[in-house]
Amino acid sequence: MDKLKRFSENARKEIISQIKMAGGNEVFFAGYINDDGVVVSVTAAARGNSNSVPVNLTEARKASVLIHNHPSGVLFPSEADLLTASDCSQKAQGFYIINNDLTDVYVVMEAVKPVIIKKLDCEQAASYLCEDGPLSKMSSDYEERPVQTALLKNIAQSFNENKVGVFEAGTGVGKSFAYLIPAVLWAEQNKERIVISTGTINLQQQLVEKDIPFALKITGKTIKAVLVKGRQNYVCLRRLEESGKERDLFSEDQENFDRIYEWAKTSKTGSRSDLSFMPSESVWQKVNSEADACMGMKCPFREKCFVMKVRKEAADASILVVNHHLLFADIESRLEGAGYDDTAVLPPYKRIVFDEAHGIEESATSFFSAAINRFRILKQLNLMYRTRRGSAAGHLFTLLSISTSQENANDLIEKINQIKVAMENLEDAALNILENEYSLRLFAGTKTVFVNVLHFMSILQKHMAEFTGSVRKIFDFISEEDRDSPVLYETKSVLRRLEDTALVLGNFLSWAEHTDCVFWIEKSRLGSSAAKNTDNPYYVQFIQTPLDIAPTMNKGVFEPMDSVVCTSATLSISNTFNYWKKRTGVQFCEEERVLEGNFPSPFPYKTNVLFAVTKDAPFPEKGLEFQRYIESAVVKLIRAAGGKTLVLFTSYDSLRHACDTARTMLRMSGINILKQGDDDRFRLLNTFKEDESSVLFATDSFWEGVDVPGTSLSQVIIVKLPFGVPNNPVFAARSELVSKRGGSPFMELSVPDSVIKFRQGFGRLMRRGSDKGAVVVLDRRIVEKQYGRLFTQSVPETRKMYDSVDNIVNAVAALID
Repeated sequence: MDKLKRFSENARKEIISQIKMAGGNEVFFAGYINDDGVVVSVTAAARGNSNSVPVNLTEARKASVLIHNHPSGVLFPSEADLLTASDCSQKAQGFYIINNDLTDVYVVMEAVKPVIIKKLDCEQAASYLCEDGPLSKMSSDYEERPVQTALLKNIAQSFNENKVGVFEAGTGVGKSFAYLIPAVLWAEQNKERIVISTGTINLQQQLVEKDIPFALKITGKTIKAVLVKGRQNYVCLRRLEESGKERDLFSEDQENFDRIYEWAKTSKTGSRSDLSFMPSESVWQKVNSEADACMGMKCPFREKCFVMKVRKEAADASILVVNHHLLFADIESRLEGAGYDDTAVLPPYKRIVFDEAHGIEESATSFFSAAINRFRILKQLNLMYRTRRGSAAGHLFTLLSISTSQENANDLIEKINQIKVAMENLEDAALNILENEYSLRLFAGTKTVFVNVLHFMSILQKHMAEFTGSVRKIFDFISEEDRDSPVLYETKSVLRRLEDTALVLGNFLSWAEHTDCVFWIEKSRLGSSAAKNTDNPYYVQFIQTPLDIAPTMNKGVFEPMDSVVCTSATLSISNTFNYWKKRTGVQFCEEERVLEGNFPSPFPYKTNVLFAVTKDAPFPEKGLEFQRYIESAVVKLIRAAGGKTLVLFTSYDSLRHACDTARTMLRMSGINILKQGDDDRFRLLNTFKEDESSVLFATDSFWEGVDVPGTSLSQVIIVKLPFGVPNNPVFAARSELVSKRGGSPFMELSVPDSVIKFRQGFGRLMRRGSDKGAVVVLDRRIVEKQYGRLFTQSVPETRKMYDSVDNIVNAVAALID
């Protein structure tokens, strides 16, 4: 651009006038450009002397270009100018130096022309799904869903107006296409990348393999969409080759390794999910890709690297489909310094769609937690040094062989042994204070109980620091030609993990200073094979969990993103989103930026679903009496439905006893009783779908994500309202916080959490419009307690029944027959 054409006439007059008023001294201007890159207006934001002028940061943040004059007429930038210009480049701003009469301009950094956003026509976007639209002509069983097009218009509005959209969409609304159509249209016409984050691999695969291709067909667009998985899902060819040289790593898993080795030679993706068998975790962790062990451009296998291929695909894609965990890994990297304009874990983006958004608090809490246990530590130590059949191996020996360091292998091995002993002592101390409990929180009320645990933590931290420090000294004595040795990268990976562990130990030791975290220990049972080889069937995890994920979510997601769409079938409680918004950080957004909507299911719940509560059930507090009642009631209800039942529990012990009773009582009925834990989730659900007379006893994760349309699932029995365990350490800490400000932990935490989970369980029944059946609740608190209204008002309107179990059994039999 011609120098003299960089400024409009009005801007030129204002600049010259302000410089004259400042006596010809330096003046700092915040300039604003139009679509052609011309400075059309300026603000004189600071005035200086003949040699310098301060930068007004408040005005600078808003500007398209920063401008100042050099009274001498020499326009070459000073060191201070260059530093400011570098900062401008990070913010996509220009930096100009001018002379006093504006006859000359030195452009240090070009101004970035404003992006012209083409807003969506909401009506036109909705027309793709309307009667006489493309979808109606492509689908033989098309039926217009006004609630779906209403949701689509709201999502399009969220894109257009840079909103945070919070939308509840009941089963059958068709929320996937309601966000995919606007996402495809926006990405195509604005050349902006959109990330779609989900909670389950099933939904990710459905989106990439089925829904997105169909959305592209409906709209006639040809943009690229890619499923991105964490790099740990891909085999690393270098690690695979290196591991093949150390056969002692695998012992009984040798066949597993050999099959992976052969598969990798012909695999197009290198993805674990493409293996024809399920490799053991121990083998996969030795050959999968890991960020801190990656040699990058120095890797001899970089041209064939599966992760690099995926990254290239992602960089060219307009839509990325990820899971919540991977998205939070990317957000963490950006918060730690990667920023939002460059590639971190994912390529840069400014818009997110959260599907299954009811789970983002739990996913974020899990991701931002840190856990230590002996197996994680031993895994890293065994990579450094291990013995098998009398021979020693490990990175330690390879490292020493390429270093001229005076470090002694025996000294380092002794340090490793000290870490192992310290870990054993720490775990023993933790088991001693846990006694019959499975978890215990470290706080003011238990700090005296934790004295020994903290003592052994400090010893373990000390030994870890000594070992990692000694190994790092070895690096200093490695020659330049060996700096690219794979063992160096692998060892650095081990050290980083041990140092991360030491950091968590340090946080435990200074727990009182970390008021935003919960520190707790948890006892878990070893697997059956591992338990056979030890007198103690338990191990302990030492966990640090964020007390409240909302501030991180706001800072990392809602604040920096242009638009965020959050959708799920279960976000509201009694028709308000307040609880979910508070827990996830949406509450920090300006009220006018948040767009909310509730889009109810179009399915005929009123005619097809019976919602029954047993009037004669003892209250759950009755313990054994309640257990006997549910065992009897469940059998009667299963008989009435002829199987076809999902029985949801909140306690595995209760489930186990009830399942044993059902198997005994129904052994001659021909009904196949399935129990969570008897097989993996996928096979259990497949059997349940295919065998119409089967019954599935389940807990926890089966309250959501179970999709069994048709007659195979005609009855859902909810044994007990799904309240969380009150002595759960994280819940207890959050409850304390609520109590301190005079609130009710039960009504503000327990009930809302339970309502969301109850709604998920309730939603397992009706998966398509023709489904029918019963949801039977054996916990009469839902009717007789005041808070029960929050549960009943949060599910679709149905036929209702509050009666004895025998009368409900008759009604179920009549309905399902």
